[in-house]
Amino acid sequence: MRRLFRSGTVSVIAASALVVSACGGLDRDASHARTPDGPAERASHAGPDVPFPEDPISGALDLGASFLGQEAPPAVGRPITGVLGERMIQGETPGRWPFYWTRAIYSGNGGWYGRRQSWATDFPKGDQQFLVVLKRLVKLSAYDWENAVHLANPDLRRFPVIYAVEVGRMRLTEEEADGLRGYLDAGGFLIVDDFWGTREWQIFEWNMAQVFPTRTIEEIPLDHPLFSTFYDIEEIRQVPNISNASWGYRTHERDGYTPHVRGIFDDDGRLMVAINFNTDLGDAWEWAEDPRYPLEYSTFAYELGTNMIVYGLSH
Repeated sequence: MRRLFRSGTVSVIAASALVVSACGGLDRDASHARTPDGPAERASHAGPDVPFPEDPISGALDLGASFLGQEAPPAVGRPITGVLGERMIQGETPGRWPFYWTRAIYSGNGGWYGRRQSWATDFPKGDQQFLVVLKRLVKLSAYDWENAVHLANPDLRRFPVIYAVEVGRMRLTEEEADGLRGYLDAGGFLIVDDFWGTREWQIFEWNMAQVFPTRTIEEIPLDHPLFSTFYDIEEIRQVPNISNASWGYRTHERDGYTPHVRGIFDDDGRLMVAINFNTDLGDAWEWAEDPRYPLEYSTFAYELGTNMIVYGLSH
């Protein structure tokens, strides 16, 4: 099940156009989510000992073999109308969709220049827009909205793939480290993104040592299945944030000059954690519809993100 790297550009251009049609709905709902009474704001202020009654964290996931397609389908489940599907109501058990793009909530501050907790960077707009394009590129029946779940919540295991950003500002509690370790040992897959430079790497490395004291972080070679599970990715590109991309004078932040995709493997060689370091896939997902954001970066970000989702669901 392989697709040529260059063929993805056309698919991503077409899929990104869908983001434009959906942006009105995304922005309206994103603004609502950031109000003091919105779900994202409540979640961002919650700590490890606070229950999360609004997390969609129960119900089985039926992944099935049909979640993939060789080619991008002409439609995804229902017609794209510019309006996202129905949100789950409070207390609803998830299960109507095989896949929920799940954001990991963890302890740590400093995201958005200290205005929000770091886990919530680009949330929820980035998550929602990624889903719009992902559903166009992959024949995947997915919940259209964001889904943030705390690492200390045992029901995290209901979601096979989770996403964590700004981990250079992470401060895992003992409960969060235990929860993440149990999730990964049970077969879960963690995608890490958007942290830069020596200091942030050291902070992330220290936190992961609380999760797996004896496991090492390794560079993932380009011949690993992660890079060919849906698109053939032949090089690791550095994806800039929207500010750097629009000015065009550099792609790096701080001393993060070289992009890496690193990983943590289990005893059987299974990739448990995919680490995107010195790069910001999430900003490319969030701003793909903005004419200031270069297509070359958003195309790569969507292709690599698609590969990681497909890999996480099929391994």
